Amino acid sequence: MLSVVLSSHVSGAGVAASGGSMHMSDQEPKGDPLVRLAKEAIAAYVCHGKTIAPPRPLPPEMAARAGAFVSIKEDGELRGCIGTYEPQQANLAEEIIHNAISAATADPRFPPIEPWELERLDVSVDVLSPPEPVDGVHQLDARRYGVIVRSGYRTGLLLPDLEGVDTPEQQVMICMRKAGIGPGEPISLFRFTVERHHAGSGGRQ
Repeated sequence: MLSVVLSSHVSGAGVAASGGSMHMSDQEPKGDPLVRLAKEAIAAYVCHGKTIAPPRPLPPEMAARAGAFVSIKEDGELRGCIGTYEPQQANLAEEIIHNAISAATADPRFPPIEPWELERLDVSVDVLSPPEPVDGVHQLDARRYGVIVRSGYRTGLLLPDLEGVDTPEQQVMICMRKAGIGPGEPISLFRFTVERHHAGSGGRQ
């Protein structure tokens, strides 16, 4: 499975917890539907061990297949981030549900999220374009493009526009380090763009 654990600097808006479940308050704007779906998936699984079904009818923005990353922060600090750079599910809604649950419970860097934490979480969703091969770093842009570095079976990925990552060379170096690829080893480079969704955004960015 093409799942990648990744630190992300994308943040969303808070949610409220009551009676062991996470919900949007009546006064809170509904915000971005992709983020709302990720939050609902996290709450249902963390509180009840249930995997929610995609909304029916499926909204047009969730019907296509695409890779997606779900990032979770707690009090401003990373709490989980897992995603797929190529789609593994039947549609984007299922991709988000699956990756939201994984980010909340299966990121090896953190213990699983517990119900009492839900009100402190910020959730964001990045939807990835299909990766395209590039000839070198001159075709990369740290603000515009995410990067995938491959060498044999090893793969490293970094989302675009991350704080403290200012050049394509830094992106490639970080990807190589994540994948355990040494200096001088042959590599293949790929780039992709993202649609960045966070609570209150109401759609694409």
